[in-house]
Amino acid sequence: MKECVFLVLLVLCSAKPSSRPSYMMLKNMMLKDTEDEMDGDPDDDNSLFPTREPINPFFPFDLFPTCPFGCQCYSRVVHCSDLGLSSVPSNIPFDTQMIDLQNNKIKEIKENDFKGLTSLYALILNNNKLTKIHPKAFLTTKKLRRLYLSHNQLSEIPFNLPKSLAELRIHDNKVKKIQKETFKGMNTLHVLEMSANPLDNNGIEPGAFEGVTVFHIRIAEAKLTSIPKELPSTLLELHLDYNKISTVELEDFKRYKDLQRLGLGNNRIADIENGSLANIPRVREIHLENNKLKKIPSGLQELKYLQIIFLHSNSITKVGVNDFCPTVPKMKKSLYSAISLSNNPVRYWEVQPATFRCVVSRMSVQLGNFRK
Repeated sequence: MKECVFLVLLVLCSAKPSSRPSYMMLKNMMLKDTEDEMDGDPDDDNSLFPTREPINPFFPFDLFPTCPFGCQCYSRVVHCSDLGLSSVPSNIPFDTQMIDLQNNKIKEIKENDFKGLTSLYALILNNNKLTKIHPKAFLTTKKLRRLYLSHNQLSEIPFNLPKSLAELRIHDNKVKKIQKETFKGMNTLHVLEMSANPLDNNGIEPGAFEGVTVFHIRIAEAKLTSIPKELPSTLLELHLDYNKISTVELEDFKRYKDLQRLGLGNNRIADIENGSLANIPRVREIHLENNKLKKIPSGLQELKYLQIIFLHSNSITKVGVNDFCPTVPKMKKSLYSAISLSNNPVRYWEVQPATFRCVVSRMSVQLGNFRK
């Protein structure tokens, strides 16, 4: 046995120095890679799984990784979903960028649950039993961009949310009010999902969105009786489906001139005031299905970029030859790809063929009253 060990040592010692890189060479290579990665601004990486990570020049990998009991940890992602947890687990690695805690039984987020997680980028808490989030719970998570709180029992939007948030989803909770200070300083909040909350028009305090840049808002399945007039002027998408809105007034869209998608389906809309749609000249898609309209909304022919309009399941009895298309062909910048008029009491055989002269193809129009 001693002879074998001696022979192995002899072979290793006689190997050429250039056969493998030295420790110093490995260290220099790692340092150079780190310098190359850090040439840009480290805060510019906004992907869901940012690629930059600090490298220890002495240990290229973590020899003793920690992971909460029962969870799975890899690539700075901690999966703790569907474990029946009643609280946020401890021992979460400090370099974690994503935590998945959905489908558990967590009732409260405490002050120190995420303390020290300065690299946290996404936090998923959907489908728990949350009723309380400590005002200082997100004090150190200054890079948090995605926060998912849907399907819980929260009665208010958490205070002191990170200013870095780009997406907040708090669907299906018990939120009744959006207070003035809730989103203060959140200049990068681009997506806000608040559907299935008992929120009415009076619950949105004046100035609640002052100075906030939001591109997408959804407040469907709520208690709105009119279109909110104090939402961010930067909106590109506004979805208010499944509410109790009965009319669209001239002033409703004056604030949202850049709007491109509008969802008003499944409301009680019987009247759209003339000139209302002229305030959203860039709109490309409008949903007005399952309402109580008796005629085609005026002003559609003036919307140069409108491509999709859903009007099915209303009480429309007549379609005029100029209801959708302008009289001057060059005014229309984008042709219709979908016009839905099915399930309306329209005598479709009386509709003039020229009515759809600005449509991509005849397959883009649904006009017949389909019955089961």
